Amino acid sequence: MTANVSLDDRALIERFLEMLAAEAGAAKNTLAAYASDLRLASAALDGALAIATPAALARLGDGWSDLSRSTVARKSAALRRFFAFVADEGHRTDDPGAALPKPGARRALPKVLSHHDVDRLFVAITERQARTPPDPNDLRLAALVELLYGSGLRATELVSLPRNAIQPDRPYIILRGKGGRERLAPISDRARAAVAAWRAHVATDRPWLFPSGKSHLSRVRLYQLIKALAADAGIPPDRVSPHVLRHAFATHLLEGGADLRALQAMLGHADIATTEIYTHVDSKRLVELVNTRHPLVDEVKRRA
Repeated sequence: MTANVSLDDRALIERFLEMLAAEAGAAKNTLAAYASDLRLASAALDGALAIATPAALARLGDGWSDLSRSTVARKSAALRRFFAFVADEGHRTDDPGAALPKPGARRALPKVLSHHDVDRLFVAITERQARTPPDPNDLRLAALVELLYGSGLRATELVSLPRNAIQPDRPYIILRGKGGRERLAPISDRARAAVAAWRAHVATDRPWLFPSGKSHLSRVRLYQLIKALAADAGIPPDRVSPHVLRHAFATHLLEGGADLRALQAMLGHADIATTEIYTHVDSKRLVELVNTRHPLVDEVKRRA
């Protein structure tokens, strides 16, 4: 069946699998299953998976009716992640993944870093910057981590930032994220200072804030840098990635009392349900809130 896979589909599927392996640390079995699911889907759509319409995907999903719930969940997950990747890469402006079956499989909770873990990462960065002779790449690493953890940027958004996207007098940046949606992302004083220190080492004729070769830093290279930093900080590298730092940004803001709707806007989530996945880490604070702020607490105190 793979003989029907178009050259465009084949290339995009391979790039997607490379991204999964490098950025998400996907296991070999997962990669093999996703590769099979994507190639079979491409073959079923006559090699037009990357440009499939929602109607075409709905028909494809209808053909999975005899499969188990877990298999349908995996196939849908593989295709949804693929279409998110295709949109991130700029090959299409929409994401048709919503047309795929939703068998109700439980969504995995995001990996979470504690405040202590994050502190260890920044200590490791400080120690790198104190080395002699100094290495400008340590300034780059500081800017990257400040923007991942301090602003919740996606990896693609981060590595493709224009050289002058972040200004010293502006505490936010306008980003165009998934589906072409624009959002405001906060830029802390620390992040702006780290970016300014790094930008002094970027040639003024370079279009990117994080240049590499003729283009900008790749997501794979960003992933490798973050893994190496985690190892330096004494944290198992498989627990840390650019996306895990984005998760930490979200969960730590919620722990600090951030409004869920505001967090949704900052993260660029189209659906509040996506943002709600972070509320699991805040259960302790929510229980304390009920026990101390609920109106019935005052009633109990009056009776006492």
